[in-house]
Amino acid sequence: MNFQRVLIAGCILIHSVFAIQSLSAQALTFAQKKVDKLIITSIAKDVFVYSTFNEFAGKLFPSNSMYLVTEDGVVLIDTPWDAAQLQPLLDSIKTRHGKDVIMCISTHFHADRTAGLEYYNGKNIKTFSTQMTLDSCISRGEKRAENIFRNDTIFKVGQYEFEAYYPGPGHSPDNIVIWVPHARVLFGGCFVKSTENTDLGNLSDAVVGQWAQSMLKVEERYPKAKVVVPGHFGWGSKKNLKHTRRLVEQYLKEK
Repeated sequence: MNFQRVLIAGCILIHSVFAIQSLSAQALTFAQKKVDKLIITSIAKDVFVYSTFNEFAGKLFPSNSMYLVTEDGVVLIDTPWDAAQLQPLLDSIKTRHGKDVIMCISTHFHADRTAGLEYYNGKNIKTFSTQMTLDSCISRGEKRAENIFRNDTIFKVGQYEFEAYYPGPGHSPDNIVIWVPHARVLFGGCFVKSTENTDLGNLSDAVVGQWAQSMLKVEERYPKAKVVVPGHFGWGSKKNLKHTRRLVEQYLKEK
């Protein structure tokens, strides 16, 4: 497949450990003690998962996002779901790494991926999504990115490259995944379910009939993935991919 390439140098944009983390347990702790509204966990060299919380279906729900620390600044993969954590995340990154966030990519249009886009636009952070995600954000009234990319894209920021790949519909029509090759980390977002999940969760915009085939493309494309990060709950090995596919197949069989 031909790739669009985007190079980011500093803040100038040319447009177009490995522990399994049980966030279900952390969510319970948060619900009980009202602490740890923002959890940051190192999962590989210069790669961190950050988790925030919000209410969904009457329960407190953890949401996983990610960031990559480069020589030129920090790249966010998705925004905090909890709007109260938008600035604390930037402050925490600055304190921990001595660097500013310069870029943010949203992996689909739901609020747990896009809630902070307008806030970060106002902070001169370059925000990105696919054209499909932008169109959905506009039609659904969600926050939107200022920049778009239309094809599978390899971004280069500082010393690192990472890949944005669209495998096809699944959790939503527009979901993409992010591959960080130096760390062998795959951020699956809500396209990927945690091994802790026993069902597919929110299917309001899902294309379940195509999800398994889309997942198979990801499994075949990233066989060297060491850590796969789902959009919610615990992460760990690439077993999350096969687990998601089994959940889809089970759902279709029982439907």
